Amino acid sequence: MRGLEIIVVVLTAVLGLTWLAQRLGVSEPLLLLLGELVLAEVPDVGGVHLSGSVVLLGFLPPLLYAEALTISQHQIRANFRTIVLLSVGLVLATTVTVAATGHAFGLTWAVAYVLGAVLSPTDATAVAAVARGLPRRFLTTMQAESLVNDGTALAAYAVAVDVATGRNSFSWGEALGRFALSYAGGLAIGAGVGLLVVAIRRHLHSTSLESGLSVLTPFAAYLPASSAGVSGVLAVVVCGLVISRASPLLIPARSRVQTLDFWSVAAFLLNGSLFVLVGTQLPHVVGNLTAMSPWRALLLAVAVSGVVMATRLVYVFCSPYAVRAVDRRQVQRLRRIPPRYRIPTAWGGVRGGVSLAAALSMPTLTESGRHLAARDVVVFVTAVVIVATLLIQGQTLPAVIRWARLPPDREADTEEQLAYRHIAQAALESLPDHAARLHTPAAVVDRISRELESHAGMTEGPSPGHRTEYDLRKQIIAAKRTALVDLRDRRRIDDSVLRRVQEALDAEDLRLDIGLEGHRLAHQPQPDY
Repeated sequence: MRGLEIIVVVLTAVLGLTWLAQRLGVSEPLLLLLGELVLAEVPDVGGVHLSGSVVLLGFLPPLLYAEALTISQHQIRANFRTIVLLSVGLVLATTVTVAATGHAFGLTWAVAYVLGAVLSPTDATAVAAVARGLPRRFLTTMQAESLVNDGTALAAYAVAVDVATGRNSFSWGEALGRFALSYAGGLAIGAGVGLLVVAIRRHLHSTSLESGLSVLTPFAAYLPASSAGVSGVLAVVVCGLVISRASPLLIPARSRVQTLDFWSVAAFLLNGSLFVLVGTQLPHVVGNLTAMSPWRALLLAVAVSGVVMATRLVYVFCSPYAVRAVDRRQVQRLRRIPPRYRIPTAWGGVRGGVSLAAALSMPTLTESGRHLAARDVVVFVTAVVIVATLLIQGQTLPAVIRWARLPPDREADTEEQLAYRHIAQAALESLPDHAARLHTPAAVVDRISRELESHAGMTEGPSPGHRTEYDLRKQIIAAKRTALVDLRDRRRIDDSVLRRVQEALDAEDLRLDIGLEGHRLAHQPQPDY
């Protein structure tokens, strides 16, 4: 089967299995992965070998970038300490506990630490897929953790691989120096690329060029960092955050809508394809197992799966008490949450494609040219742990979230009301100057002023005819669409004209929906806190 045909098969599987997962109400990544076990029996598809470099370069940068563009930077700042504790402390703790388990089953300490580093990070896309329904504070914490912990894990992985292959001997000074360099270098390169892209976008006035630059950006951040031996993951994340911060005043509305729509679709297809391809690798992983008997390797995988889950549970529940012992400030006390609220975060540590990519990237030979023993065990255990966390944690997390009875995110609605009112008030204040400069008729100014006053919450309440006007305008737009298509069908206008006019109708339709939602939020009763 040729490459193009394989792409068609994989994308068809992504769409079909995702639809089936949504119909059955099961975890999408899990069904994508398990569904491909069947597809892997097809000779041409099953013969596809996924290399670690393909995942780390082809899949990881765009997926991380798409997440960074939409994550809440305010919540990152508010929960920064928790994110650091999870993305650094928990990664190192998991590396140690998994390594101890692997060594107990006969792996050398060096290979055991490679296994620990491989399985220490959670997967950003898998977390986003299974953690729906979490309030934004908890969801942002988990997403930010999964974005950053890849950098910590891959730095630990590089140290462990060097020791396992005999390239270097372990020393604390060198290990800490590599971690510091990896983070500082990734931060600097990511910020530099992000600022460069912002500067370039100020001079672009073409939607196609802006969209093309957006596609290039994650790779432009990842490659220099990876070539310099620092964290490409952190470089992509920081670059995305810099651009996301500047985009409201930098990127035109049409380009922003197009870019975000593109990344939404791209992330969906890339994430689904990654899990599909991971599923096709599982039969190869089992077939190549030689360093350990299959049953002993399976027992090791089960033990490591339990250790990975238990380590996260213990760490998430114990680390807040350590923080409280050190930080007794009032602001810290206000952010404390009951133990019940920590359970979804503790149970949300699903693993995914990043772990498998790291395992597949493990060298096959040592520096002396000898075969690196137990590499097949590392890959096998990693694959089983991915399946286990998706099956056990990913599938049950929605029920855990419901059981935890997390408080509703009322702050989001309050902030949205504030935003609608504030921007309407700012528009009202600027209206006279703009109207005078543009010589706008008084009747138009009066009508716009009344609309802005309503949006700013300056009226007594919603007018009885507001919804009626909304419905009427919707019906008028529908009639316009029908008439437009009729002109095209009677060959009175060209398709290119239809598309241009339809864009204006779509924009008008969208403005109506946004206006109705803003009107509803501005006048709905607020709960007591």
